[in-house]
Amino acid sequence: MRKILITSNTLSTVFQQIKEQIGGKLEIKSKEFRLEINNDIATGRILGMLVENAISYIEYDITFKESVSFVKKNYDTDSIHFGYCSKGEVTQSFGEFNNHNRLSQFQTGIFSNSSTKSTYLKFIKNEEVKFSMITVDVLSVSDKELKSQLQNTFLMNEDNNVFSYVGSFNLKIVDKIEYLNTINQKGLIRNLLINSTVYHILALEIEQHKYDLINANASNNSLTQADMEAIKDISELIKNYPEIQYSVRYLSKKSGLSPFKLQEGFKIMHNRTVTDFIRNVRVEAAENLIRTSELNISEIVYTIGLTSRSYFSKIFKAKYNCSPKFYQNQQNRLVITA
Repeated sequence: MRKILITSNTLSTVFQQIKEQIGGKLEIKSKEFRLEINNDIATGRILGMLVENAISYIEYDITFKESVSFVKKNYDTDSIHFGYCSKGEVTQSFGEFNNHNRLSQFQTGIFSNSSTKSTYLKFIKNEEVKFSMITVDVLSVSDKELKSQLQNTFLMNEDNNVFSYVGSFNLKIVDKIEYLNTINQKGLIRNLLINSTVYHILALEIEQHKYDLINANASNNSLTQADMEAIKDISELIKNYPEIQYSVRYLSKKSGLSPFKLQEGFKIMHNRTVTDFIRNVRVEAAENLIRTSELNISEIVYTIGLTSRSYFSKIFKAKYNCSPKFYQNQQNRLVITA
């Protein structure tokens, strides 16, 4: 197994050390790092973003051609790492031969540095992996409330401050990571969008940990990874075709999931029932059509799969605090003024 030694939390140093040990072409722009690799060791890329001095983000979208371990020998016990696996799997351990925590697809993982042992992140040979990690230097966090919460939750442990946790499935984080990779603005706007998205991912990781603690003894977490993949596919279907007259029975048959698992999956992924999710998708699709098309309200109602304009007005107002017609008039005024 090839070992990649990392001795720093500083993003520039981390990327230089990775490049020296596995090669690739490193591009640095402002606070962003991009290492493209295509050689006998790996194919893919590693991205890095410095959110603030205390918080950094690294994303691996890569296939290693041999088993590889990233060995972190930085015994700063005030750092917390929030990991998420979008594809494949990654294992984490304190020491090479200690107990391993396996992060499968759609799972979160949180771990601290050990004051006595190296931290290992292991990637399997010939398996495509998409894995992201937010590292937080807790003592340097500027937000007092966040700093206190991180210290009390993840650093107050007796065993050399070691903290290690693998969470249940979470699909909300995938959407945020995918959005992060689509940001094409430049300068200040880009930095603000990246920072806010990374903070959102961090918040979702912490929220998942709290949820898992509350439901530790519950028996309702019966969904498998394959179930969650099916939920994600069904969610994308609804987003792409909001006009279809969906029913739980139809979606259950389409996904191969029981109605119970279907509802449970939507609660985990979207914090909504299936019906609520469909309604929300339609309203958001309508809002987009109001802004970007010349369709009138009745045509928009038909386009998103509804038949009652009064019902549409009711659910639109519940989300946007105004009637569709008023919203459309406001958008028209903005266009005229521009």
